[in-house]
Amino acid sequence: MERPATVGAVQRAVQAAARAGLRVKAVGSGHSFTGIALAPGVQLDLHNLTLPAGVAGGDAVISVDAETARVTVAGGVTLHRLTRLLAGHGLALTNLGDIDMQTVAGAISTGTHGTGGRFQGIASQVVALTLVVADGTLLRVGDTEHADLLPAARLGLGALGIIVDVTLQCVPTFVLHAVQKTEDLDEVLETYLQRSASGDHFEFFWFPHTTLALTKTNTRLSAAAPGARTSRVPRWIDDELLANGLYRAVCDLGTAIPALVPPLARMAATATGSKEFTDSSARVFATSRTVRFREMEYALPRSRVPDAVRAVRALIDARGWRISFPIEVRCAAADDLWLSTASGRDTGYVSVHRYVREDPEEYFRAVEEIMLEHGGRPHWGKLHYQDADALRDRYPHFDDFRAVRDRLDPERRFANRYLERVLGP
Repeated sequence: MERPATVGAVQRAVQAAARAGLRVKAVGSGHSFTGIALAPGVQLDLHNLTLPAGVAGGDAVISVDAETARVTVAGGVTLHRLTRLLAGHGLALTNLGDIDMQTVAGAISTGTHGTGGRFQGIASQVVALTLVVADGTLLRVGDTEHADLLPAARLGLGALGIIVDVTLQCVPTFVLHAVQKTEDLDEVLETYLQRSASGDHFEFFWFPHTTLALTKTNTRLSAAAPGARTSRVPRWIDDELLANGLYRAVCDLGTAIPALVPPLARMAATATGSKEFTDSSARVFATSRTVRFREMEYALPRSRVPDAVRAVRALIDARGWRISFPIEVRCAAADDLWLSTASGRDTGYVSVHRYVREDPEEYFRAVEEIMLEHGGRPHWGKLHYQDADALRDRYPHFDDFRAVRDRLDPERRFANRYLERVLGP
């Protein structure tokens, strides 16, 4: 493990790996469930990385252009830290996932997306980035330099080089008015297409073995909108005690006594209750999650989501499984990134989970069959069982991406077993 603090040190590490015939990978926060960041040779931890020389203004890890609202940030900065830095400049990310501990480079490389039928994932907010490529030189990719590489480099799976800085198009700070409530699952599925298209940020969680779904609707408001921030004490009770402490106990009990999972699921679904609050966008988007689990997520054409969820419900009933974790359903607008799960189509996301003490494979493989039948694409950072031959048919620009990889990394300096499986040798 190396922890370079400068771009020059990253370059030297890549050059040294090449001389030794070793592969080299950057690792972020270790949030991915797949082996996408595993290093068979040299591993680089970029959390201490500063911006390259020549980036004007700001501090060691962030530079802000107030006129354009474009922000350049070191690739190893976490989203959590970035949102705090942006707030100090009156800026925010357009959209954010429900976890903010990933590094910026890791989040865009794996396709972190959040939810919002009219909003795209984090990688779509990238307007430029700098790569250390296989020979150790710097390659700047942006709307004015090597723009033809942007559709590949913005979401590159770590296969094209080491991302040392990223320039993001940001927006003025805003707040979210959040409404969370328990509703009937059938009614939620019937209205999913309309709600995901018309609301700013809509998602829901279905608790297997129940007819209930927890819906979350977040509406964007300007930072000057009326509405006080919620007290930290009620949010702590909801997010830490109920969502994490109590739910961990529920999962442990369900693992020990599977027959208790259905009544525990009904209890969890009703215990969440309804709540309404207004807070800064980053505090509403991201939540604390300390219960350990394994996850698989598939991106579907949005119109196929309701039927896919119904099929998963029928599958669980038919197999008699006891599933303690809810199924999460989100949405995103189409984008033009070659390996984005939302590439070329308005998208809905279906995520399934299993508690860390349970074997997920039988459940995940069966759900994956349903997702594939509905045109699904797997999340690059979450468990799935697909390979390059299967994925090529699901991405119109799959071979275009491989051509860029051949150009930037012909010796596969940045490859590992996972990338060989999903991209080919």
